[in-house]
Amino acid sequence: MEQTSLFPSGKASSHRFSSRIGADDLNPAQFEAVRTINGPVLVIAGAGSGKTRTLVYRLVHLVEQGIDPDNILLLTFTRKAAQEMLSRASTLLDDTCRRVMGGTFHAVASLLLRRYGHHVGYAPNFTIIDRADAEGIINLLKSSLDLSGAGKRFPSKRVIVNIISGSVNKSHSLEELVNSQYFHLAEFMDDLLRIRKHYQQFKRDHVLMDYDDLLVNFRDVLAEQEQVRHEISARFRYLMVDEYQDTNRIQAQIVRLIASSHDNVMVVGDDSQSIYSFRGADFRNIMDFPKIFTGARIIRLEENYRSSQKILEATNAIIEQAQEKYTKKLFSNITTGEKPLLFAARDEGEQARYVAGKIAELHQQGTPYHEMAVLFRAGFHSFKLELELASSQIAFEKRGGLKLTETAHVKDVISYLRLIVNLRDNLSWHRVLLHLPKVGPKTAQKIVAEVREAGDPLAALRGYPTAPAWKNEFNELVRMFHELGAMHTPLAQFERIMEYYQPVFERLYHDDYPSRARDLEQFKVIIGDYRTLQDFLDDASLDPPELTADPFAAADSRTLVLSTIHSAKGLEWDTVFIIDLAEGKFPSAHAMPFPDQYEEERRLLYVAATRAKTRLFLSYPRETVAPDRTRHYCTISPFLAQLPAGLINHVKPKGGGSSSGYGAAATRFSYQGKPEPDFSSRKTAEASRAENPAATGKITSTSILSPGMEVRHGFFGHGQIRKISGDKIVDVFFPRHGLKTLRLDYAQLELA
Repeated sequence: MEQTSLFPSGKASSHRFSSRIGADDLNPAQFEAVRTINGPVLVIAGAGSGKTRTLVYRLVHLVEQGIDPDNILLLTFTRKAAQEMLSRASTLLDDTCRRVMGGTFHAVASLLLRRYGHHVGYAPNFTIIDRADAEGIINLLKSSLDLSGAGKRFPSKRVIVNIISGSVNKSHSLEELVNSQYFHLAEFMDDLLRIRKHYQQFKRDHVLMDYDDLLVNFRDVLAEQEQVRHEISARFRYLMVDEYQDTNRIQAQIVRLIASSHDNVMVVGDDSQSIYSFRGADFRNIMDFPKIFTGARIIRLEENYRSSQKILEATNAIIEQAQEKYTKKLFSNITTGEKPLLFAARDEGEQARYVAGKIAELHQQGTPYHEMAVLFRAGFHSFKLELELASSQIAFEKRGGLKLTETAHVKDVISYLRLIVNLRDNLSWHRVLLHLPKVGPKTAQKIVAEVREAGDPLAALRGYPTAPAWKNEFNELVRMFHELGAMHTPLAQFERIMEYYQPVFERLYHDDYPSRARDLEQFKVIIGDYRTLQDFLDDASLDPPELTADPFAAADSRTLVLSTIHSAKGLEWDTVFIIDLAEGKFPSAHAMPFPDQYEEERRLLYVAATRAKTRLFLSYPRETVAPDRTRHYCTISPFLAQLPAGLINHVKPKGGGSSSGYGAAATRFSYQGKPEPDFSSRKTAEASRAENPAATGKITSTSILSPGMEVRHGFFGHGQIRKISGDKIVDVFFPRHGLKTLRLDYAQLELA
């Protein structure tokens, strides 16, 4: 995170820079956003509309107007984004812009809590723990509370962390979250509450904060300590927030509190790209911004610099159907390119062959593989395609995988580094003590207890009664920590740790330590760029670096990209394929009964489609195979079925048929004697079904239902109605999937 000191004493800049921003540098909407300085501003930045450019130029404009860079706070969702914006601003103006504090919510919270954390009972040297650490603590607590072991059905550590973290990020009580999303675990409610209580106490006892604690504690300090709030609000008189649609409720509260004395806050985001509710992102934050900041100015960025106009016409139509939105219509001066193409495959195998074949064809015509991407709703949707690409010898990269700091051997080294900063980090002590031969969990816990009670942890270790079997190794460990205390650079400390750790490393990972060693070489390169160990540890926890196969080689730019849509947000390619666009797959059958989730699925498709510059290919299988090997007929995603005619061309199937004319003139496929539905008249058909539900069996009202009746769902299969709630909501028990609450507008239930 770029900053000089927490609260520098320098006065506001006395000189003004000659204006370097003119109307020719920005389009009219961008120019308006840049020149608006005071008061609350909401910038609705459509996909590809140059929001980063707008933020960079506004930052420069603020400094040009004589605003001290130390009084500007830039909040982003990745450290890389903040660094890029500050670097670009410095290039436009000068290095004065680097004095702006820019970083993620978590990084800024970490930095300020090291000064103000004592208000919530934390010393400045608290340790930030990651997801794996949290799961490790939960595992220890499960054991100590006798909630694990043979015959115990208690939820896994991963699920418990999901529940605890989810309740924080979604601002729900743990009971509310379990009853709504983990109802099958309701029988464990008392024990879940007990383990959460012990987890919170464990972190306090060992001076630890997880990611959620950073936000909660920072929010609480701002809310409860009036003097601190005034000091921070006065310090940051101009606040800019990127990707505001991705904020959770706590982050929105932090923004409100920091801006409490001035309301000079500009948030930039796109309601149509709000797709991270599973992480706690709250769609209401961006929709309610004008209510929270009364008098907010709303500026819409609608000129798109990425996609062709033909692609935008389709994406505009996709999001136009959204139930709640800031109305906008993206446009582009890129008039070349083709209409999006839709392929209705016979099954998933034909879909995979079509996509792989089209990729090979485009590559032969000159489109590089790395300028093409295949996007999908869920990771398993690409399995058949992966096999087809492999058989076609097309190299691909599937996005995702471990971060460097998530690997076991790197976490080992980080544990040693954490103990240099915080000798009461008992979680790290437990890990490094288990590296000693002949030391098991019980012995490690005894040593950790000695450290916890001691006034001088190293002195306590030096006098600890060791067993002959591990005395020498233990003494070497204690000696190393004494030496580390006298070293002042992270690189020197790392190298001393590696002297001690190398034989341990080779013993623990004897099967593959040479390949793991490359990660440690990469780790050394990274840590060498840091001046203080605390800075490195904070960054490693908050924004861990990616793991690459070769630490000294650039990523291969020649490969095709396969990615979930969530991982593709913010990226772009010349050509994009979106697969499995069938009802029940996209939108997910699990989302269809719930209006909020259904609308987020629509936004997810919009995000995917707006990644494409020149070509957009859409496909879905007309037949799928369920886990029980039964075959099911699929219809096109309702998000595409709702589109007006003429926006999408159909791919001509083998064996004839028309190649264009979405809707009434669309290609008709014969499928087991049934014609492909005419989606241009879908609304009329739906109205007809509403008038006469018996015509097709689709149930649109509970008036014809009663508890005990048998029904059928396209994804969940056969079920029995258990409860009716109002005119549109029913509870149905499905033997394979349990009790589900369904909304008839979306569920498309049929009488069995």
